[in-house]
Amino acid sequence: MRATIPFTFAAMSRRAAITGAALATMAMAACSGGAGKPAEGDIGMGAPEGAKVTVVEYASVTCSHCAEWQETTWAPFKAKYVDTNKVRYVFREFPTSPVPVATAGFLIARCAGEDKYFDVIHKIMAQQDQIFGGVPPRDVLLPIALEAGLTEAQFQTCITDPEAIAGMEARIRAGLDAGVTGTPTFLVNGEKVIDTSLSGLSEKIDAALAK
Repeated sequence: MRATIPFTFAAMSRRAAITGAALATMAMAACSGGAGKPAEGDIGMGAPEGAKVTVVEYASVTCSHCAEWQETTWAPFKAKYVDTNKVRYVFREFPTSPVPVATAGFLIARCAGEDKYFDVIHKIMAQQDQIFGGVPPRDVLLPIALEAGLTEAQFQTCITDPEAIAGMEARIRAGLDAGVTGTPTFLVNGEKVIDTSLSGLSEKIDAALAK
């Protein structure tokens, strides 16, 4: 496990700072290895809602195992199932330590818009070495936000928006209610998948498609 680092956005609102602490208490989510139904705030791709097979991933931009899956498995998984519209892929945010940094990353991705959401998520995951290497979180996240089309003012507003933060809290509670305890967690039609390699996921997905 990597050590928690402080969230050092000097202009972060008191509301956001309190929420960061609250989320840390709520989530207690280790970065480790009704839930399959559409939920408020879902962002997905591939087949439309109501598809025969829905794959849900609970993940965090600050989870090393999530980043590893993203780097090694996402591209072939996407090519095999998402680009072909065989499955509905849904990404659900579940911040892990440092929770305020993960939360800010997710808020930025949402502010960038659904068309850029996954690009932002993946870019933040790819910068974990900087995040955990002592680079101030703002110095990592701001360039990604600017590249996604946000201004610096929009970036600051985004990460301190009380309504957006409340929405994040609600999504975390929904994940906890669904029994999620760590990331990444994958569900195929609501059933948790233990082997999250492409072959492990394919076994569950292909069986569901064949029904």
